[in-house]
Amino acid sequence: MEHLLTTESLISFLILVVLEIVLGIDNVIFVSIILNRISKNLQKKARIMWIIAGIIFRCSLLLALQWLLDQKGKAIFTIYEKPFDLASLVMLAGGLFLMYKSVKEIHHKVEGEEDATKQNNKPLSFTNAIFQIMIIDIVFSFDSIITAGGTAKHIEIMIAAVVIAMVIMFIFSTNIANFIQQHPTIKMLALSFLVMIGLSLIIEGWNPVAAHDLHLKNYIYFAMAFSFAVELLNMRMRKKVKL
Repeated sequence: MEHLLTTESLISFLILVVLEIVLGIDNVIFVSIILNRISKNLQKKARIMWIIAGIIFRCSLLLALQWLLDQKGKAIFTIYEKPFDLASLVMLAGGLFLMYKSVKEIHHKVEGEEDATKQNNKPLSFTNAIFQIMIIDIVFSFDSIITAGGTAKHIEIMIAAVVIAMVIMFIFSTNIANFIQQHPTIKMLALSFLVMIGLSLIIEGWNPVAAHDLHLKNYIYFAMAFSFAVELLNMRMRKKVKL
């Protein structure tokens, strides 16, 4: 127990919590967009199910971390001399699904008023929403546990950091969902961000080495932060004009 209270362990714990929250931003954005598509009286229940399932799934993966790391590079099958391991398949499937859902949401948003009324006003079923949230949560969980494994040395610290990060994301997920819903341009930015994240997942699944060398996600997060800052300035200017 004393090894968990060392300065090194505490620093790695704090760093890991911050990293998990940063990596969880795209997860929260996707969940927020999906939750806004279901009935309001079911949103709280869906959010609670998301946080519980997310914690359980991440903790289970952390406990199986060594096995998962051992599977990295072990091809399940090969197509035209291109090997695919477990992580690659998860990244490819998750990236394709995320791009499909994000592009579909963008399509609905920019379609004509008549089509938008038919498509967007129809609430998403609770089961369908939970299914989509769980699929994406599984994909983002892989990023989460890989980061945990590379940052902390002790499984207890990893689990504690992941649980705290998930709780923090849960606390702020309602505010994020409301903010995205109230500002259409922010929602469009968020969807564009998810398309880029989906593309980066596909590249990472197809060629992990190239994705790592290119630091794709760093560029995506920077571009998103810059776009978000510009949009906040635009929102402030629009408020001044109205006044």
